[in-house]
Parts: sequence; C-alpha cells; structure tokens
Amino acid sequence: MKKKILISLAIITTLFCSVSAVLGWGVWGHNHINKGAVLSLPAEMGMFFYNHTDFIVEESTVPDLRKYTMDDKAEGCRHYIDLENYNYTTRADMPKTMAEAVTKYGKDTLNRYGILPWYIQDMMVKLTEAMKNKRKTEILLLASDLGHYVADAYMPLHTTSNHNGQFTGQVGIHAFWEAQLPELFGKSYHLYTRQASYITDVEKATWDMIDSSHALINKLLTTESKMRKDNPEDRQYKMGTDGKPLKNKYNQPVHAYEYAHVYHELMRGMVEKQMKLATERIADLWYTAWVNAGKPDLDDLDPSSLTEKNKAVYKEDLNAWKTTGKVRGLRSDKEF
Repeated sequence: MKKKILISLAIITTLFCSVSAVLGWGVWGHNHINKGAVLSLPAEMGMFFYNHTDFIVEESTVPDLRKYTMDDKAEGCRHYIDLENYNYTTRADMPKTMAEAVTKYGKDTLNRYGILPWYIQDMMVKLTEAMKNKRKTEILLLASDLGHYVADAYMPLHTTSNHNGQFTGQVGIHAFWEAQLPELFGKSYHLYTRQASYITDVEKATWDMIDSSHALINKLLTTESKMRKDNPEDRQYKMGTDGKPLKNKYNQPVHAYEYAHVYHELMRGMVEKQMKLATERIADLWYTAWVNAGKPDLDDLDPSSLTEKNKAVYKEDLNAWKTTGKVRGLRSDKEF
C-alpha cells in the first residue's frame, strides 16, 4: 500500500482549553489501537478505511502533536476529565452535552478539569455529518482523531486529577503505564476483538468508558506505590553514570526492565485489556456513525484501482488479525 501521511492540524472547537501535562497511550499504543479498529470494521465500510490505514495510523497521535509540538491551546482539555474536581458520583448528575456542560460549569472550569466525554460525543456528531455528505477528508480526519480520544478514555489516569501520580508520590507513572509498558510487552498482546457493532446510545457508551476506566485507578496506583516502597530508586529506574534515573527524549524517567515486568504481571493484563476495549469501541463508534449517516457507499470515494490493489493485502491482514490478534507491518516510533 502506498504510504500517505496526511496531517491536518485543525479541528474547530468552541472551547479554549489549557494544556495539561498528560499524554495518551504513547505512539505504540495509539498506532496499534487505530489500526486494529480499522481491521474490526465490517466489509461494507472496512475497505474504504483500509485504503487509508496509513493516514489513520499516523493521525492517531496528531492530537498530542497539536497539544505539545504546536502548542495548540484549544487541545489540552479534550484528552481527559478530572472526575473528582466535578464532584462526580454518578453520570446522572452530569450534563448530557457540551452545551449543557458550558452552561452548568462555565468555560474556565471545563478548560481546567477536562471535557473528554462531551468532546467524544461532539466528534461523533461531526463524523456522522461528514459521512452523510461523503466528505472524504473530513471523514478520515475526524475518524482518526476520534480514535485518539476514545483511546484516551480507556487510559484510567485520564479520568483523574492525579493523572501523573503527583499527589501520591508517583510522578512518572502516567508515561510508564501507557507508553513504556506497551512498548516493552505489547508484542505478546492478543488485541483482536469482535467485529464492530451498532451502539444505540452513544452518551451511555461514552460514560461507560469513563466509569470503567476510573474504577481501575486504585489498583493501578496502589500496586505501583507498594512496589516503590519495596524497591530503592536504583531498582526502579535505569540509572545513568551520574547516579540519577535515565530520561527519555520527553524527559520522562525510564523504568528498569525487571521493575516494569513485575508491575506488568501484577496488573494481570490490565494494559492489554484496556487497549482491546479501546480498539473495539472505536470500531463501534465509526460503524455507528456510518449507520446513522444512512450507510453511504464510501468505496466510490476512492479510485477503483486503489481498492483492487489493496484487496489481497486487506484479506491477508484480516486473517492475521483474527488468528494472531496482531496487526502486520506496523512500525511505531519508540519513546523509551
């Protein structure tokens, strides 16, 4: 497949969000989740998405590029929601739409504490409209970016104000959990899920993501906290010649392999499970938008020659996905 990397740097939002020091899944995670979602689509729309797999995979990390590299001030709060700061107890007490959230909390509060569930719902409305009108570039951009935000919703630390363990003496756990662990152990993951299915209630599905992720925070943090107490610093991290923990190119501490391995085992598949759930739900949402748009024929948005060229490889990738739970031919930039 001819590689096409199309990066767009603008999605219009009505809110101006402050930048938060929160990444989402890392490059390896987002790349694998978005490609897995493509392979989880039914044939009626899967071929169109597969024709543009390169774009969808590359675009999966662009929201983070907008936030950090481009310093897009509108981007930060789209990636998280600090439930404690909204005094969250039940979804029934939360606004149902972005407009209602603005009315209830005001923009400043939303900027500070995050808008992730409402932004996902807004993205779904835009993606459905783009599909209905068969606007190819918008479909690809919105679907790819939606994949990023949904994946963020399945990263537990994106649902709490203690997003980097800064309140519990665990600074650095965010990148450790979502980026270093998948890079180290992701080759063993079996990420195949089921084929995409229709979601009757997108609002409910969105809050289901948030609630299920938030429920994992205690185990995620307390397990690592105990390990920290039981291990001196030189067993927690890779150490430099200066006697200090090594940092990656993003100035994040690099954990020692043995420490990471033990923690990963104690998580009992949590990282792999969350990646699988994200993959499944992204495909569901793409499919739901397509159904709600009237099931438009997306194949005619591409030259027939492109589709014919990719059919055989698509079939091979689908077979590998179903039998091994892995995506083929995907190389991601390493962060650790």
